[in-house]
Amino acid sequence: MTSEGIFLGKGGETRQELLLSRANRHGLIAGATGTGKTVTLQILAEGFSRAGVPTFLSDVKGDLAGLAMPGSPQFKHHEKLLERAAEIGLDDYRYEPMPVAFWDLFGEQGHPVRATISEMGPLLLARLLDLNDTQEGVLTIAFRIADEQKMLLLDLKDLRAMLTWLGDNAGQVKTRYGNVSTASIGAIQRRLLQLEEQGGEQFFAEPALDISDFMRTADDGRGVVNILAADRLMENPRLYGTFLLWLLSELFEMLPEVGDPDRPRLVFFFDEAHLLFDEAPKALVDKIEQVVRLIRSKGVGVYFITQNPADVPDEVSGQLAHRVQHALRAFTPKEQKAIRAVADTFRPNPDVDVRSEVTELKTGWALTSMLTEDGAPTPVEKTMVRPPASRLGPLTGAERIAVIASSDLGVKYRQGIDRESAYELLAARAADAAQAEELEQAEAEARAARKTNDRSAAAGGWLGKIFGKVAASVAGAVVADQARNLGEKLAGRQPSGRARQSTAAKSVGMAGSTLGAEIGRSIGGTTGARIGRGVLGSFSRSVAKNFSL
Repeated sequence: MTSEGIFLGKGGETRQELLLSRANRHGLIAGATGTGKTVTLQILAEGFSRAGVPTFLSDVKGDLAGLAMPGSPQFKHHEKLLERAAEIGLDDYRYEPMPVAFWDLFGEQGHPVRATISEMGPLLLARLLDLNDTQEGVLTIAFRIADEQKMLLLDLKDLRAMLTWLGDNAGQVKTRYGNVSTASIGAIQRRLLQLEEQGGEQFFAEPALDISDFMRTADDGRGVVNILAADRLMENPRLYGTFLLWLLSELFEMLPEVGDPDRPRLVFFFDEAHLLFDEAPKALVDKIEQVVRLIRSKGVGVYFITQNPADVPDEVSGQLAHRVQHALRAFTPKEQKAIRAVADTFRPNPDVDVRSEVTELKTGWALTSMLTEDGAPTPVEKTMVRPPASRLGPLTGAERIAVIASSDLGVKYRQGIDRESAYELLAARAADAAQAEELEQAEAEARAARKTNDRSAAAGGWLGKIFGKVAASVAGAVVADQARNLGEKLAGRQPSGRARQSTAAKSVGMAGSTLGAEIGRSIGGTTGARIGRGVLGSFSRSVAKNFSL
């Protein structure tokens, strides 16, 4: 590396360098599997680190983790690396490690990478969940209502709770936001469940990633190489692509304009770049193109790594000024078309036949074109790529653990947090509503009980008056009978006794019938009268029998 650029390799008699002052113009590294793309990415990351520029790259196969360790004479290709260094004039070639920070969305092979649902936004989340336009509209409504009601959407349970509330209150929001169908709600909830099973619950959480932690330098001034463990992440390519796009969007929104700095503030390498664009709707591709085009002025360089240059849409490919093309195969019509497209993208060089050379390149060789100081692309050159200074290959488990443990980022990201957000607020609302309903029901039961008691008390007072009258009538009749019998005895006649019904019995009978009829009328109808006569009739016969003289 010179003071102005990163030494990439030697093409003919010309040193191929990536000028730091033009490194934020973005680039493309392409080639078939096994042609040297990973090594090219590795030496660029080393060069940026030496220049004090932090980088971010995804490690799909685990090979790039070797950046954390120096190369070794015990490596089986050690002699070939030394020969290559001598052949291209790399006199100061030596092995050295780079300052590395490991990251992992699942928190297993690096510091946990987390983001909140709100930061992801409905557009990227809809792409991640593969929603149709109607379902995306429902998701957008959920985000809007949560924002209006000051409810944070931080994790998956927040979003699920918000969608449940939206389904329960669809009628209330219909006139303002449009129809919200239960079918759409159910479809989104099922996709969220699938995302949770794929590790989304670990990714959508706090503490969220602080982008500034990707832009650090080591104590010796070298830029930190941030490596994302992506081997397991590749099992869910939609999550992988959405995460990378979110990261780029966050940088675009956070960083201030810097124009054309003498070197980038940060450089991104997006391996397996086609995953960003596979089955992506046009609106999403437009957003990627916009971010790539505008983020250059924020001092951020973006480099896509893919097998076929055609994997990158034309809208994005047109923004990629630096190109490193490793060997391509031409076995199918599609691959032959790609070769023609590659030839058309390079600035011609009469000494290089791109169409033939690109199919004959050996591993470690590439066709390269970089921007010059005045911004013009250099003519295409067949270039022998320089050897890396760090290890070629993965780390052992113990080596990775040691690197992670030595980082001061562990204290910040190791432990997750769960603060009050939409889930807790909606749960509190539901609890308050249930408590209010229980209180209202209890008050209604109390009012009903008071009415019943009032009716019972009124009925008891009325019956007391009736029975009082009966008792008085019975007592009077008894006294009258006793007086009449006494008079007859004094007159020398036998009392009537059982020969005829006593006055008391007649009085009781009449009173019982009268009382039964009155109760019947009060209770209402024929049935009430019959009940009253039956009950009090028995009572009157019993009284008459006991009081007969």
